[in-house]
Parts: sequence; structure tokens; C-alpha cells
Amino acid sequence: MKVCIIGGGASGMAAALSAAESGHHVLLLERQARVGRKLLSTGNGRCNLTNLHASPAHYHGRQPEFCRSALERFPVRDTLAFFASLGLVTTAEDSGRVYPYSNMAGSVLDVLRFALEQPNIDLRTAQVVTSVKRRADGFTIRTESDTFTADRVILAAGGCAGSKLGGVMDGYQIAKSLGHHRTALYPSLVQIKTDSPYPRSLKGIKADAQIRVMRGDTVLAENQGEVLFTEYGISGPAVFEISRAVSTGGDGLRLVLDFWSDASDTMAWLRQRQAASGNRAGGTLLTGIVHTRLGQMLCKSAGITNQPANTLTDAHLNAIWLALRSFTLPVLGVCGFDQAQVTAGGLRTDEFDPDTLQSRIMPGFYACGEVLDIDGDCGGFNLQWAWSSGRLAGKLN
Repeated sequence: MKVCIIGGGASGMAAALSAAESGHHVLLLERQARVGRKLLSTGNGRCNLTNLHASPAHYHGRQPEFCRSALERFPVRDTLAFFASLGLVTTAEDSGRVYPYSNMAGSVLDVLRFALEQPNIDLRTAQVVTSVKRRADGFTIRTESDTFTADRVILAAGGCAGSKLGGVMDGYQIAKSLGHHRTALYPSLVQIKTDSPYPRSLKGIKADAQIRVMRGDTVLAENQGEVLFTEYGISGPAVFEISRAVSTGGDGLRLVLDFWSDASDTMAWLRQRQAASGNRAGGTLLTGIVHTRLGQMLCKSAGITNQPANTLTDAHLNAIWLALRSFTLPVLGVCGFDQAQVTAGGLRTDEFDPDTLQSRIMPGFYACGEVLDIDGDCGGFNLQWAWSSGRLAGKLN
């Protein structure tokens, strides 16, 4: 049987290898000059290829349980065994994140490219698919330059995140032409824009913080980890993990940052610092607990600058305590799809069979990876979904 796979990203390559393993002839079409370009940017160039803790609890969408079948049929242990069979040596961090031992995303892509070099896989790059049409005995696939036929089609075109690396709307448009629908699309795993002059003045500074996304008194999401201040707001690993809640949460949100969440008695520590500081400027009280510029900014936001420390009242110290433990930034939104790592939303999963990923609307048409309405948390979960769903779709059950 001849199968055409549209998209040479992570899920597309996994689907191609799975289908070839079953003895099918595979035509893999990639719109860019090389397969797997987006893969090279994952994990800051290290490629966080999976996470030991992958489970449906780490995935989102209208029907997050949709991912269960694929994850159970090709779990993390099988992913690691698969890559080991290709010659890739991996290492796992305490967090569960798995990286190539080389710490180079290129190592992951190279072993996949080598694996694709087999007689029953026909890889065609620079092929932008313009239409897929059903015919009596299969499908006709047209690109900007060629026309192909296939018995089955697997859509692995990815989402619209990371447009500079190949994120496009093609997959949704192809699926729509075959009768499918999608949910709203949002940038995820992306930087957050805030309405405050303070982050701009702290551009480049990193700090560990507990960060909460709030609407009124309701916590929509929270996380602990590294925060990076930027000219437009905040970024960093801890921010990426909560950005989905901001992207999909609408208006009226704020971020609350706690820069000393493990402190048992912050006020007692502040009083000790005050006593030791004498007539030194009160704006220096937080030096030693956070970055000097961050500490000065927090004191400034509390109304404390050059007043001698020994003249500060309990009200002043309480204001500094509030700035340190619950610094608040009004949210403007998130950066766009150009800077996002993942698309939240996608093709409606109720239109596909979770046990095969075949369309319930168009027999012989399958979808896998980010083009579907499944997205994962930061930390290797999205690539695990790509491997698992691509593997399942490629079985062509």
C-alpha cells in the first residue's frame, strides 16, 4: 500500500518510519528544504526529546484524554528503545527531561534522517502541498510543482507556532477541504507581555520565583522556577509552562511573583537586615537575597529609595515584604505565534479515532502531532506526543 505523509517534522518522520516498518511504500512530502528543521530549535538547541513522566495529565485540549491511546501504545520506554536502536545515546535529568547525550538537537535529527534512507521511503523536500482530494481508490495530492497519488494520507503538517521555523496553516486548510473542523488557535509555551515599566528596566535579569496567573482571587495556573525579565515582560522556563493559561485566559489577568516562597518569616529577616544596615539607603535592603537591580526595583515599587534604612517604619518594611512576596504585573497578553514553541488548539479530536488516528469523516485520512487539538506542558511532552501519535498513525490500522 502507498501512503503519503504530509510534513517532515517529528510526527511525520515517526509516521514514515512506522509505515515503512509495516511494509508500506511511503511518500514523505516536506515543504522546506530539509526535514526536521523545527526539531533543531527544541530544548534551546539540545532537543528535550521526551519526559519520563509523560501521561495524559500533562496534555491539554478540548479532549485531553484523546492522547491516552497513543501514549499507551508507544510510551516513553518504547521511545527510548526506538532511539537507542537508531544509535542515539540519551541522558535523563532529575526533572524527567530526556536529552541526547551529545546535548545537540542535531544528533536526534541525524539519526532520524539516516533511518529514513531506505528503499520504501521516498522523501521529497521543497514540496508545498496545495490540495488533497479523494478519488475512488485513494487520494490525489497536488503540490506547487507535482501531482501524486496514494492509498492513504497522513497529515503531519504541524501547527502554526514557530512560523520562522516552518509553522504554517497548511494542515488546517487541507483538513478543512476534506470536511474537518478546528478549534481556536492560541500561542503556547511563549513569552508573556506585561503592562509595567519595571520589567523593561530589568531586561536580561534572571530570578527564581513562584509565579501565579490570577483573575480576581482565582489562581488559573502557577509554577516555580526561573523567570527572565525582558523589554516587553517576562520569559523563561517557569513562564513558558503557565503561558497557555494566559494565552487562552482572556482579559483581566495579572501575574503575581513571589521571589522568596520558601521563607518562613520574611518580616523577621527584613528587621534583621534593617538593624544591620544602619543609615545605608533603604533601597539596598534586599541585596543578598535577590539580584541587586531586582532588589532595588522591588524597594522602589514599595516606595523606598534613598531613605536611610534605620528610619523605615514597620509600614515601610511591610511594603517591601509585599513587593518581594507578591509583586504584581498586569498582563497585556502573550507574544505571537512567531515566538511560540507550540500551538494550543487544532483539528477537533472528536473527528478522529483515538485508537488509530484515522478520520471518522474521511476514511483513509489520518492526522498526528501538533496539527491535532492536543498540546503538552513544557519539558519534552510535546515531542513525546509527536513520536507516539506519529507511530500510531503510521500503523494505518
